[in-house]
Amino acid sequence: MCGAKVGGLSLDGVNVAKEAVIQGQVLRGAGDEATPVSGAYVRLLDKSGEFTAEVPTSATGHFRFFAGDGEWTLRTLAPKADPVDRVVRAATGSVAEVQINI
Repeated sequence: MCGAKVGGLSLDGVNVAKEAVIQGQVLRGAGDEATPVSGAYVRLLDKSGEFTAEVPTSATGHFRFFAGDGEWTLRTLAPKADPVDRVVRAATGSVAEVQINI
C-alpha cells in the first residue's frame, strides 16, 4: 500500500522518504453507492490504545497523519455511525493508504 491512490491526497511537498504517512478517506456505504464523509473525526491510537492525535475529515472525507514506525489503530467517529477501528502499520518511506467505510 505505497503511494497515493488516484483522486487521493496530494503528496506534493511531503518527503515520503523521511516520513511514515497514514492517510485515507472515510466513506459512508460501499461500492458505487459510497459517499465521502466530511466532518467525521479520525483518531490515531498507539499500540496500547492510548490517544495520540485526532483530525477531522475534509470535505472529501480525507485525512492524514504523520506517525512513527509501527502498528497504529485508526478510530473513526462520525454522526449516525458506530465507531470503526482499523489497524494499520506505518513505516518510514511509505504511505499507508486506508479506506474506511462506515
